[in-house]
Amino acid sequence: MIPGVSRSAASIIGGMQQKLTRKLAAEFSFYLAVPTMIAATGYKLMKEYSFIQKEEIKLLVIGNVVAFIVAMVAIKFFIGFLQKHGFKIFGIYRIVAGIVLLILIWRGYI
Repeated sequence: MIPGVSRSAASIIGGMQQKLTRKLAAEFSFYLAVPTMIAATGYKLMKEYSFIQKEEIKLLVIGNVVAFIVAMVAIKFFIGFLQKHGFKIFGIYRIVAGIVLLILIWRGYI
């Protein structure tokens, strides 16, 4: 992908171009992220496996369960928000964030 382009936005926009509803396109985007996150987590665990202590495994499991529950609540909220308000606010956010970033780069802060 192109740096700076949101994978989620790209998959949602692609889904909507294929005549999916906003809700279905957003759900598709979230489901598409699952294998990517599993692969990234598995890769990192394989790389760091020798550094993980036995006591830390319980914490890793608890952390993953809590993260999963929070993610499900966030997804449910986000899908509900999209059904009521659409994507306009996210488009405005991206434009404003881009302008701020360009100003920071122009001023030499980044």
